[in-house]
Amino acid sequence: MLIRYRKNAQGLDAVAKVYGSDENGIDIGKIDANAVSVIRKLTEAGYESYIVGGAVRDLILGRTPKDFDIATAASPRQVHKLFRNSRIIGRRFRLVHITFGPKIIEVSTFRSIRDHEAADDNQFGTIEEDCTRRDFTINSLYYDPLKGNLIDFNNALEDFKKKRLVSLIPLGKTFIEDPVRMVRAVKYSVTTGFRIPYKLSHAIRVYAPELSGISTSRMTEEVNKILACGMSSAVFRRLHDYKLLVYMLPAISVYASYPQLFESLGKLDEKVAQGKDSSQPVSKAEMYLGLARPFLAVNAELHDPMMLFYDFLRQIKVLISPITPSNYDLETASAQYMSEQGMKVPRGAVKHRNPDLPQPRPQHPQHGTKPGEKPAGKRHRKHHTKKKPQDQA
Repeated sequence: MLIRYRKNAQGLDAVAKVYGSDENGIDIGKIDANAVSVIRKLTEAGYESYIVGGAVRDLILGRTPKDFDIATAASPRQVHKLFRNSRIIGRRFRLVHITFGPKIIEVSTFRSIRDHEAADDNQFGTIEEDCTRRDFTINSLYYDPLKGNLIDFNNALEDFKKKRLVSLIPLGKTFIEDPVRMVRAVKYSVTTGFRIPYKLSHAIRVYAPELSGISTSRMTEEVNKILACGMSSAVFRRLHDYKLLVYMLPAISVYASYPQLFESLGKLDEKVAQGKDSSQPVSKAEMYLGLARPFLAVNAELHDPMMLFYDFLRQIKVLISPITPSNYDLETASAQYMSEQGMKVPRGAVKHRNPDLPQPRPQHPQHGTKPGEKPAGKRHRKHHTKKKPQDQA
């Protein structure tokens, strides 16, 4: 083990422990080649860069990460200039998405501690500052795949050994700052097998109502991640125990005492696991149906297939409210349920396009044409022959 130092007015100050490839146990073969190439290009350009977050957590646990995030000293604009296949996203804190076919490598700039409280979070800092901005210690490790070094600023490996979740931000502040961290704490506990210490557990119960202020888009994202993790049945059960589910999915929380909910989610988890093994991921429509299926009812008064379709669609929307998935996913879920019940799916029921697939670019008419009017061809000037003046007599 090596020690990373920082020079200050008093001299050298030890700030992190550095574990080499023979100590950290990370299997380089589990790292996406595109993530390594991004790190290499950033490093060669002179920017300190690391794999961070959940990818490092999974690697330490011996798992193959699904997504790879990178933290770097380069600004979003500098990253964007280096990679033609990238785009800058976000307002509160700008990120860069680098695309490799269907895969996305997310790159963030080291965050500063200066404007932690400010609404504009686009203040960039050093890796020493960035490590204090992580939610839990198990997500605060930095891995360099080029050298094989793992950098630990917060004694995170000690928490891995003790299998416990530890918040990096004071408990009286962290869940006020971002209530979604409560949901993630429960999910991390279930997916890693790590325990939630008493003080952290108590804080989650105290601040649970803060979740009511989370936007529907963020809540939709968190629910999607839970449904796709392969352990959704256990995660939702724990969320219900912590009184968090009622703020996430109020209608579903009403049915949380029914075993049918967790049986349905258990079957979904099996499909997710099979999908990972066969490289055929479960669709979002199937995930939402896993939540709603046990509680859908056939209206005996409806006989028209299209009316039945819309009734199932309405029920699914009510059950998973307030999250707002795409209309395509919900329409597909409704059509799939009708097929399962032996009903004929009406033609044209699924009207919206799949948002996860690339959409064709709209064809814009030429300037000056009206909607529905074909663009005019090139205009040709008419050449008129001037009449010669008659000869004077």
